[in-house]
Amino acid sequence: MEKMKLLWAEKPLLVIIWLAIIFRFIAVIFAKGFGMHDDHFLVIEVSQSWIDGVNFNHWLPGSDANAQPSGHSFFYTGLSYFLFYLLHLLQINDPQTKMFIVRFIHAAFSLITVYYGYKIAEKIDNKSSAKIVGILLAIYWIMPWLSVRNLVEVVCIPFLILGIWFIVNSEQKKNIMLAYFLSGVFFGLAFSIRFQTLFFTAGVGLALLLLKRWKASVYFILGLIPCICIIQCSSDYYFWGYPFAELGEYIRYNIENAYNYLTSSWYTYILLLLGILIPPISLFLFFGFFRTGKKHLLLFLPTLLFLVFHSYFPNKQERFIIPIFPFIIMLGVIGWNDFVVKSKFWQSHKQWLRGSWIFFWIINTILLFFVSTMYSKRSRVESMVYLSKYKNIHNILIEDSNHGRSKRPPQFYLGQWVKIREYANSKEYSPLSKVYSGAQKSDYPDFILLFGDKNLEKRIDSIKTIVPHIQYETTIRPGFIDIVLFKMNPINSNQTIYIYRNTDFFPTKLN
Repeated sequence: MEKMKLLWAEKPLLVIIWLAIIFRFIAVIFAKGFGMHDDHFLVIEVSQSWIDGVNFNHWLPGSDANAQPSGHSFFYTGLSYFLFYLLHLLQINDPQTKMFIVRFIHAAFSLITVYYGYKIAEKIDNKSSAKIVGILLAIYWIMPWLSVRNLVEVVCIPFLILGIWFIVNSEQKKNIMLAYFLSGVFFGLAFSIRFQTLFFTAGVGLALLLLKRWKASVYFILGLIPCICIIQCSSDYYFWGYPFAELGEYIRYNIENAYNYLTSSWYTYILLLLGILIPPISLFLFFGFFRTGKKHLLLFLPTLLFLVFHSYFPNKQERFIIPIFPFIIMLGVIGWNDFVVKSKFWQSHKQWLRGSWIFFWIINTILLFFVSTMYSKRSRVESMVYLSKYKNIHNILIEDSNHGRSKRPPQFYLGQWVKIREYANSKEYSPLSKVYSGAQKSDYPDFILLFGDKNLEKRIDSIKTIVPHIQYETTIRPGFIDIVLFKMNPINSNQTIYIYRNTDFFPTKLN
């Protein structure tokens, strides 16, 4: 124990990095599956389909279903494509093995956030604040799990961190203007991963102007604009024949559909951050964050601008706010530490403060072990893994009539691209009797996946009136955390899946 204390005192960054590595590697091993729709179906499913010669989601031209841009940057998905192509050349084709490699790469990449988050805090404040910032970025309960996800909101963070680092460390460089140029390049890369980071980048540019760093602003723009143009224009010219095709469609789509997704009050993200940062420490961090506006304008203004825009925009999803997590933590710790040192109240009530941090670390540690090992969307993934042993599947029916919308199965794990027919309880879906009326035998499902237990026997009987020769195959159950999340909010479609086989096509069960 004494050696650990000495190591923490003398080499805190080394301890922080090793803790980050350990818990991220735990997540690499155990945190299978996917967290949300976008980190699988907009990255993994799309890029693997291109390897297999399929135009999943019709992103590419040449499809009757899509003759125009879909509003998605090809940069990150393209990188995923090249990785899968390399694995294909190496004959690494097992989906779970490929995703282990993907999680490992993302976990390693996320260490940039931990390392330079510490360095930035140390540079703009002191070693004491940097130690707290570093340890939070390393083992804050959701960070290891997020680090292995394919979410663009997470993947863009190291680029934002590096962009800030090159500016705050520019005084140590012989060529200061080169540092600002490189900062612009990294912010351009962040934008090419996640378009909304433009608001963070705009905040950086505005801060430079307010600080009257005119020459630096020019070099920053010279790094930013060409980087964006080269990355975005090259793919858009190749696929669509004109520049910024995907960006233009992205802006149009989001404006027209601002109210068609999850909408809530302007303070939603503030409450979310206060909750997941674990009160009362979250209150301290938020208070500290707003105290840093004048002294640390370069970090504060872009973070605030990003938060204000997303708070104002009607469409609100939890993942949208993820890019500023590290900066809220960083500035929160710095501002709070500065306040505590100057506060007579907290100087005379240090036990209260110590108790708050003890409570935080107890809750954080419990959550850390549960979440870092969470196999998210297990039933949907494992149902496809199970069916992958059957070759030449043509049709799968997804029956989720207990809900208004069904959930798409991840065919990446199936290893085949088949026709998926979905059915749920809303006018959006035609009745199955109508769908299969007059259909060819080859159009009937090879397998039926029934989501959830409710009214199960009644639903099976209903399906048998259309597909009479079906036989129970197996049951795929969700993981523990999936069950908890589903009970908390049924919008998290983490249900038990019952698989039935159409014996007209597959007479016998494979072991």
